[in-house]
Amino acid sequence: MHTTVGDLLKEQKEDLELELIAGEKSLERKILGPDLNRPGLALNGCLDHFRPERIQIIGNGEQCFCAKAPQKALQKALEAMLSFPSLPCLILTHNLQAPPVLVQACRRKGVPLLRSRLDTAVLVGGLSSFLENRLSPRTVVHGVLTEIYGLGVLIQGEAGIGKSECALELLKRGHILVSDDAIEVQHRRGGGLLGICPEPLRHYIEVRGLGIIDVKLLFGVGSILDHAPIELAVHLEPWSAQAKYDRSGLETRSTMIVGVRIPEIKIAVSPGRNLAILIEVAALNQRLRSQGYFSAETFNRKLIERMRTVPGGKKTSP
Repeated sequence: MHTTVGDLLKEQKEDLELELIAGEKSLERKILGPDLNRPGLALNGCLDHFRPERIQIIGNGEQCFCAKAPQKALQKALEAMLSFPSLPCLILTHNLQAPPVLVQACRRKGVPLLRSRLDTAVLVGGLSSFLENRLSPRTVVHGVLTEIYGLGVLIQGEAGIGKSECALELLKRGHILVSDDAIEVQHRRGGGLLGICPEPLRHYIEVRGLGIIDVKLLFGVGSILDHAPIELAVHLEPWSAQAKYDRSGLETRSTMIVGVRIPEIKIAVSPGRNLAILIEVAALNQRLRSQGYFSAETFNRKLIERMRTVPGGKKTSP
């Protein structure tokens, strides 16, 4: 995925207080990643570890160097730095006055030069957030995303299995709906998944026999979220006498979404089973596991220790 300098200028002109100084004919240059670079060494002619694929931020330090450096040496360094075709653009912070040698070099090389009124730290934070949100890998999955006790739970299963009805029961129990039917999943930096409700579906849920329901009006504004981390997947499947189900909890399952593995449990659907309570308990149990406590392993360890004990209080050798 990528965006362009033109898109950045168009969408973030007001938020990041950006203005274009030079390179208006090169706004189609691609931005491929969210990382930014401070080109201090590059301005001095050292390009051994220069990262040209990143947006280059010119702050007070770089501006001071440009003002004091010999202009011919600076011009040569700029020519070399701006020769990389992968370089997206340069951004001046603090509303700094652009050095003439920098403006001229950007025009000759066709590299966009932008300026922001924001401080460097503020600009870097806002720009990184925008680029991460825009450039992170995404996909759309079918299911229902809820937040249960602060844990994002993705409920999946074949059509008609009861995902939306289960979400309604969870809402009645005080939990939160993020999205019904379609969830946009984004791979966030650090390996986490963020589930986002597409705008047309926000705070709506569809239940067979009832139709479209406005969750915000029925359950209140506190019952909905626009997005939430996805930390557990629950797969509902029809109960089968031939299928083998995990009864100890020692098995660990996972599923892959946008290159990230998250824990998964399978729950068999049969008459009389309260799926909402089962999913609620699964979320609580997953919270314990994320804190390092595994109920099934603890029980299994205690059981093995008990089996090793012989009458009289003695223990057999392992």
